[in-house]
Amino acid sequence: MIALDHTIVPAKDKVLSAQFLAKMLGLTVPEIESYFVPVRINLTLTFDFAESENFEPHHYAFLVAPDEFDAILERVKAAGVPIASGPFTGYDGQLYNHDGKMGFYFSDRNDHFYEVIKQIQEVSKN
Repeated sequence: MIALDHTIVPAKDKVLSAQFLAKMLGLTVPEIESYFVPVRINLTLTFDFAESENFEPHHYAFLVAPDEFDAILERVKAAGVPIASGPFTGYDGQLYNHDGKMGFYFSDRNDHFYEVIKQIQEVSKN
């Protein structure tokens, strides 16, 4: 078995960035742990926010259960964060629906592009 344990997420303000992602995903707001501010995504993965001045924005995609998807979408909308139906659509306020999946994109103050996806059709086992 191979599982991703953690990834470092560069941020101009590690505390605000970690708090934003935790709030949007409905996770526990993290405590500062020295150099990193970790956000526990699930039992095996943390996003460790670290301050940096120069970095390129990243894309992070989360596959979530249908009820989690609806709750995340509501939190994002309630926070006034614009959403997009694709990486190049601009913030059109729409969801995408293709390949048996529904989802949306939103950004943080570091221009990281988060994607939230829910499975809406059974995956064939071919």
